[in-house]
Amino acid sequence: ESMLPHSTFLRFPDEEKNRIIALPAYLGDGFSVAGVKWISSFLGNLERGIERASAVVILNSTETGRPQAIIEGSAISARRTAASGALAARVLHSDATGLGLIGCGPINFEVARFVLAALPGVESFLVFDKDENKARQFKDKCLELSDKVEVGLAPDAETVLRNCPLTSLATTAISPHLNDLSQSPPQSTILHISLRDFAPEVILSCDNVVDDIDHVCRAQTSAHLAEQLTGGRDFIRCTLGDILLDRAPARDSRPGTTIFSPFGLGILDLAVAHFLYEQAMEKGLGTVVESFFPETWTNRTNDRR
Repeated sequence: ESMLPHSTFLRFPDEEKNRIIALPAYLGDGFSVAGVKWISSFLGNLERGIERASAVVILNSTETGRPQAIIEGSAISARRTAASGALAARVLHSDATGLGLIGCGPINFEVARFVLAALPGVESFLVFDKDENKARQFKDKCLELSDKVEVGLAPDAETVLRNCPLTSLATTAISPHLNDLSQSPPQSTILHISLRDFAPEVILSCDNVVDDIDHVCRAQTSAHLAEQLTGGRDFIRCTLGDILLDRAPARDSRPGTTIFSPFGLGILDLAVAHFLYEQAMEKGLGTVVESFFPETWTNRTNDRR
């Protein structure tokens, strides 16, 4: 019982790397959650010393349609993204003992944190970022997560993919920059969180699992480019939901790399936001704005000026 319209991308002339995305959604079946996540990504923020992404989540009453809450959404978005990736890792690669991380920002840090919770057998990370200082800072932060995990730095993304049977990509790439997975270990799993890192030919050579087929084949993702190249979507084997509901096996019968490409579903962000809203209401947290709604129009004072 869900409604999940396509995400709407607001872009800016001559600023192709910047965007603000609206993800409206409704989730029923006992949840009764409706609203929208409004999330921006501005790469120049990093040079300003602030986070690349910022967001708000608006929750609406499913009885009146009125907004119930406005909640900071970037933390919700990052952790929901990581949780879905960790779930895919547990389903697709439950025996992993190490994790490769390409892109050393807040998303992959949350992926590392959630994977440690989902896969207790993980004992090592191998990380890479084009910015060496970020990679070293990321390594130090990861070492704070567990005394049992070793963290190494890789000289390039290819080294991570070549040495790690389980890898997460969370970069700021807007077009493909990785063209070959032939050196990856057998039966590898890649969490393609950032969606646009691989050339379409790479996608077509792998076993593909997604969160939602219709959503992921949009906005010039690698999967979208593969669809444009072939004219179809047959290269996508199934969704993660299909595996969870035993409609499809976790791994393809053929040997090779499985790529999980999650577009990110607004129903998940809103479900998490609603959980936080309920917790806040129980604990008396947050600020109530009593004057938010205007008076009924029939009770307003007429002013002819």
